[in-house]
Amino acid sequence: MPVFARARQLPDRSDPKEPEESPGTAETAETAETAKAAPDTAPDAAPDAVPSPGAARRSWRERVAHWRAWRARYPRVARVLWWTATVLSAVLVIGAMLLPNRLFALQVHRFVRLPGEAVVGAAVLLALPRRPRVVVAALTGVSLGALTVLNLLDMGFVDYLGRDFNLVLDWGLLDDAQSYVADSMGRTTAIAATVGVFLLVALLCTVMALATVRLSGLLVRDVPLATRATLASGTVWITCSALGLQYAGLPVASDQVADTLTTEARRVRDTLRDEAAFAEEARTDTFGNTPPAQLLPDLRGKDVLFTFIESYGRSAIEDPVMAPGVNQTLDASTEALAKAGFHARSGWLTSATFGGSSWLGHSTTLTGLWVDNQQRYRTVMASDHLSLTKAFQKSGAWDTVGIMPGVQKGWPEQKYYGLDKVYNAFQMGYQGPKFSWSTMPDQYALEAFQRLEHGKERDKPLMSEIILTSSHQPWAPVPEMVDWDEVGDGSVFEGVEKAGRKASEVINDSGKSKEEYGKSIRYSVTALTQWLERYGTDDTVLVFLGDHQPIARVSGDNASRDVPVSIVAKDPKVLDKIAGWKWTEGLAPAHDAPVWKMSSFRDRFLLAYGSTPNPSKG
Repeated sequence: MPVFARARQLPDRSDPKEPEESPGTAETAETAETAKAAPDTAPDAAPDAVPSPGAARRSWRERVAHWRAWRARYPRVARVLWWTATVLSAVLVIGAMLLPNRLFALQVHRFVRLPGEAVVGAAVLLALPRRPRVVVAALTGVSLGALTVLNLLDMGFVDYLGRDFNLVLDWGLLDDAQSYVADSMGRTTAIAATVGVFLLVALLCTVMALATVRLSGLLVRDVPLATRATLASGTVWITCSALGLQYAGLPVASDQVADTLTTEARRVRDTLRDEAAFAEEARTDTFGNTPPAQLLPDLRGKDVLFTFIESYGRSAIEDPVMAPGVNQTLDASTEALAKAGFHARSGWLTSATFGGSSWLGHSTTLTGLWVDNQQRYRTVMASDHLSLTKAFQKSGAWDTVGIMPGVQKGWPEQKYYGLDKVYNAFQMGYQGPKFSWSTMPDQYALEAFQRLEHGKERDKPLMSEIILTSSHQPWAPVPEMVDWDEVGDGSVFEGVEKAGRKASEVINDSGKSKEEYGKSIRYSVTALTQWLERYGTDDTVLVFLGDHQPIARVSGDNASRDVPVSIVAKDPKVLDKIAGWKWTEGLAPAHDAPVWKMSSFRDRFLLAYGSTPNPSKG
């Protein structure tokens, strides 16, 4: 009989009242059942006889007993499978305890340390009777599976958004991620990916639970040996921790699970505390009680456009791969605008977000508050804190409009931002193809803005908030400029979309992503500046900026959160008002141009153009 089979006959010392059934007993029972069943399965039975229920039941039992006895029939295969399953269980459990939450940290040397949690877990399981031991082991496995999922979420969020997953706030972003996949790769792919993710999570937790239960059973096969091994491991861990021993720059004695749980608990606590603190901050406003006549008096009579270019970050201007093409476009656009009589000043703003969640960048710029998570966003949208765009509406001197090609559902934020009218993706008459996530090319959105609002005769000047989306990831396919007179209803872009790269070709390739990202920024800047050359007047003031940097795969792991910001105008008095800002001439800010927090822009802009502070305190 194999060694492992003999070991199975030893009773569980932690619960002597429940000894395990030995393989020999099972085989004897199987033989007895087979003997009892023999008369019912005799070969001389009538061919058309109907088996009795008792015979069918015994036949089923025979098959089960036969299947359960396979170890005795194939001992060598059973031994190999037993060792394989045991080793894989140990690798899975130890790997989960040592798994980092950063992609760049996935290196072999991180998995050759001693996790203190494994030592503690072994000690607890050895002290428990059989049934509680199995329950605790299974729950531990599920918890390790959940911890693994959390670490994987952190990896993804850091790669895309430059921050860890927030257990309190970020579940809603998973729905946004599904929508992004649907828009970029198709609805079928999104559904398949969603179902696949749920199945993988369930499978991971199940397999992890089975692994911990298996290892707990292994521990109690020889309790004295397992106890000595646990004590020895604990002693080694304490010694390594006390002496600070390291391997490849990391402590040999690991407490990563405890550290992760502590960090997550602290983040949850801080998130809950931040809600009340930020609500109080939002109630205080430097310009909350400023009378309408004292808001933006130095811009009266001007058409003012606040335009956000999706993912337009410092990396586009300074990354060695993307910068040459983007800077060439900025220089050419600066020169073309100058010939049309426009001049520009540019600087840097540090965005409240990275890689995505564009609405956080928009709200931080326009509210003067640091809106870096969804909870803060909801709080400020429900407040009376004055947004920069609403200051124009409150003054009574401007009509206000929003051009939002990325909005495809209700947008209650319109009221907070003080926009008299908003055009969403379905209200601009576009009949052309989508460009992955982007519902329409920027050139079309700007031409529609001209047709629907900017080109009309009106009693008041116009303040506009415009969100350009062609530079939204996955940056494939990227639109190309067409003759402005041929834009029409957008159907002219059919051939452009078909000729472009597919999202699936770019989305997981860093090199191609950088190339297409740079191309998309060049396109968006070109579309915007050509629109200004074509339709701008002596009274047009354009403020345009990025909302955040692109994802880390494009901008780099250590990229800043800075985005370019430019103010363009024909009237020299407009730029004279910001001469003290020391911004760079032209559309490309110098590397050492001033860098401000994005949340400081609202107050600086209001002050520069004559607004009088009159604080409100809630």
